[in-house]
Amino acid sequence: MEFLQNLDSDIKAALKAQLRDLWTHTSTAIEGNTLTLGETKFVIEEGLTVSGKPLKDHQEVVGHARAIDLIYALVDRTEIQDSDLFELHKAVMTQIVVDVYKPVGGWKKEPNGTYFFNEKTQQQDFYEYATPAETPALMDKWLNVFNQRISVKLSREEALSTYSELHVSIVNIHPFFDGNGRIARLVSNIPVLKSGHPPILIPLEKRKGYIDNLVQYQLEAGIPQTDKELIKNGVSLDQFKSFCSESWKKSLDLVDQAHQRQKHRDKVKAKG
Repeated sequence: MEFLQNLDSDIKAALKAQLRDLWTHTSTAIEGNTLTLGETKFVIEEGLTVSGKPLKDHQEVVGHARAIDLIYALVDRTEIQDSDLFELHKAVMTQIVVDVYKPVGGWKKEPNGTYFFNEKTQQQDFYEYATPAETPALMDKWLNVFNQRISVKLSREEALSTYSELHVSIVNIHPFFDGNGRIARLVSNIPVLKSGHPPILIPLEKRKGYIDNLVQYQLEAGIPQTDKELIKNGVSLDQFKSFCSESWKKSLDLVDQAHQRQKHRDKVKAKG
């Protein structure tokens, strides 16, 4: 990955750890995990628990960190398949679920939807995701789009658009019974990483804006169906891209800091 090039091994390892910890913390915290960024780092690196915090929170961050390793491995692939998504799902779904209607590492078996507050109508509402019957075919379409996008090197703007489009479309399908947000924030970054850019990470403090943008896209795009376009272009998608562009700044800053650190070290070596 180009953003890691020309860095000494210790600076490179530190940058990857920073991104891993921030990615894991923000993505799990968006879903309600209570561990802080510092606690997330401690749990991942030391393998110990934090007093007073739920066991499931510890399991979630360890599972997410493992999923990031899987993502980095997939960056070198020319295409991914549904089995790869299933392995990612197994990594993030760390709690044991014994229910044939809630498969871990498989598409959903039951309908799913979400309750939300519609800011435009000022009414409570419910949004239905893709049906279980259509999910396999929809995910085939999604994977076709995904594999087309990773077949070429993307500029930063193209990477941003690709991340945003893959993200909103897989969330709108909601192919798993749970863990869809974490999977979307993981797998949509593969084209970004593959093109040499650092991952796009959604900050915890932007959680409401993130959810609001996804809801607006879903309302504009409608329930995904196999006979319709998978990605709906429009105002809401443009807004989500702008949101993701702002969210990207943190990881870009971390990369810039690492390279500045390397430049300073190189100058010191040259003087010595």
